[in-house]
Amino acid sequence: MKVSMVTTITGAYLFEPTPHTDERGFFSRTFDADVARSVGIDPDGFLQDSVSRSRKGVLRGMHLRSGKGEAKLVRCSYGKIFDVVVDLRPDSPTYRNQEYFELSGETQASLYIPAGCAHGFQALTDPADVSYRIDRAHDRCEDVTIAFDDPELAIPWPLPVTTASPRDRKAPKLTEVIGGKPT
Repeated sequence: MKVSMVTTITGAYLFEPTPHTDERGFFSRTFDADVARSVGIDPDGFLQDSVSRSRKGVLRGMHLRSGKGEAKLVRCSYGKIFDVVVDLRPDSPTYRNQEYFELSGETQASLYIPAGCAHGFQALTDPADVSYRIDRAHDRCEDVTIAFDDPELAIPWPLPVTTASPRDRKAPKLTEVIGGKPT
């Protein structure tokens, strides 16, 4: 498994497995505790695994958690997604940077997103299954959502948004969420 630092988002990593393919299909290790430890991620720190299934064009995000935040390891296990990370940690050297990834069931790559970063994705296939490993128990009181179509973020979503939750559609703009802190 190859691990690469995401240089535009401090503390983010892309884990790219080496699928073994033959006439049956493929086999791939999607998580390796030793590889996670090699870049300073505590593999025992993940408390929860979740999965979502989305139809093509569905958009989920931009989400983050208040308080201590929430680190997560995200992987598209089936289909393909356009994945977005925005660094919203005021003390980070990459504060307000954005990075985009195409994650797919073909590659089984995983993206580690550090706490304090907003995350969202759009399904590029029908369906797209996304698996999450999360380092904190969910607490709805800490949920924060930022408008996925905020002109300040100008995220280049590749498809028209077919569906988004009411929470995502009504989300406030970035400056409302972070209080107009400078870039």
